[in-house]
This record gives sequence, structure tokens and C-alpha cells, in this order.
Amino acid sequence: MNINIICVGKIKDKYISDGIKEFSKRMQSFGKFSIIELKEIGNDFDRTNSIKKECKNILEVLDKKKGYNILLDIQGKNFSSEEMSNKIENICINGYSTINFIIGGSYGVSDEVRKTSNLLLSFSKMTFPHQLMRLILSEQIYRWFSIINNIKYHK
Repeated sequence: MNINIICVGKIKDKYISDGIKEFSKRMQSFGKFSIIELKEIGNDFDRTNSIKKECKNILEVLDKKKGYNILLDIQGKNFSSEEMSNKIENICINGYSTINFIIGGSYGVSDEVRKTSNLLLSFSKMTFPHQLMRLILSEQIYRWFSIINNIKYHK
């Protein structure tokens, strides 16, 4: 199984990168886990152009990393950890060997990225910092695979 987190921007805080490294290390027993950081183009003067450029980069990666695409989106569907682990298991059963999780830039993503996504996933109606969301997502991915593999991490 190949799991990719495709995201815009770099991690700046050590505690977040340390947490992500820990879950990346744990995920190696379930398959290949990669984080693909794309350049942040954010420009307060031209948000539309910034979104267009960032999403072009996202779409290029998705084209190379063909798989089941899950976009993190506040308007997406909410799942419990158990429900999402079942969803991940069904994705694998349906023949996908790659799952791409997409975290857009601070201005969001284009309709084209939304249309390329197989699932829009919401963690909450609240807004989280993009760096922190990467850590939360890494932990949840590990949790989902722990549930699927009946490992005692999930309580």
C-alpha cells in the first residue's frame, strides 16, 4: 500500500515535524508512506492566480501518483475512526494500491482538484493550521491502519 500526503507549504515547527516523523516511521510496517510538499505560492494580491498555480502542481502530482484521491475539505463528509478504517479497507479491496490525501494551500483548492477527488473528507467544521493538520492526518492514518490490522493502538 502506498499512502501519500500531498500538501502545500513546508513544516516550520520542530514539534510538528517530530510528530509526523514518528507516525511516518510507524506507518512503514503497513506500506510506503510519503509526504509530498509543494511550493506555497500564496499571494494576498492575487489569490485566484495563487490557487491556480498551487492546484496545477497538485494535479501534476496526482497524475503521477495515480490512486484514490481524498481531499481534506471542511465541506466534506465526517467519519468516525472506525468508519474511516472501513472506508480505507474497502478502497484497498476495490483494487487501489495508492491513496493520495490532499491538503490544499491556505486559499483552498480549485474545482478541478475537487472533481479529481474520489472523496471529500472533513475532520471538523473548525479550521486547523495546515501544518498541524498534517500531523493530525498522519496520526489518523496510522490509527486507521491499526484498526484494520487489529493492533491495540486504537482504544
